[in-house]
Amino acid sequence: MVETKVSKRYAKSLLELAQEKSIMDAVQNDMKLFAAVCDQNHDLSLLLANPIIHSDKKMEILRKVFGDKMNALSISFFEIVARKGREAYLEHIAKSFIALYKQKKGILTAEITSAVGLDDKLRKSVYDMISNSGKSEVELIEKIDQKLIGGFVLRIGDKQYDASIAADLRKLAKDFSSNPYIRKN
Repeated sequence: MVETKVSKRYAKSLLELAQEKSIMDAVQNDMKLFAAVCDQNHDLSLLLANPIIHSDKKMEILRKVFGDKMNALSISFFEIVARKGREAYLEHIAKSFIALYKQKKGILTAEITSAVGLDDKLRKSVYDMISNSGKSEVELIEKIDQKLIGGFVLRIGDKQYDASIAADLRKLAKDFSSNPYIRKN
């Protein structure tokens, strides 16, 4: 719970500073890069959370990894957070920043899961349908789950539409298990 409060405060400060300097998009790309690297490389997250390793050493590693790939403001922000001894929160701060950025820009995140990947035509029609209904920019995240057998599951915010064959089979199994014409003894 504490990490959520801390990360939101830092993310909000970074967003305001980036907006003031008119580099919100660049900083958002930096935070996306940092969050993606942390997701793919668990060792980096463990390194940042390790209290035995000194903050200076952690910053040196971050500068070597991200120094030429990120905006100077992002690196400076990492240094400030490290000086405060809060580098363990950097991954959460980056993810909070991305969420605040999307909220500020009115970007709607939609996640579509299908048994096989979407082709370009279907992807475009799903994107158009979502963007027309929400009247906002849409970020479409595609996932593949072969357990769905066919169809798709579309999740937008806290709403979900399940049009998968696996869901239909579960409904059928439930309907057959509660057959009113079979007498129970």
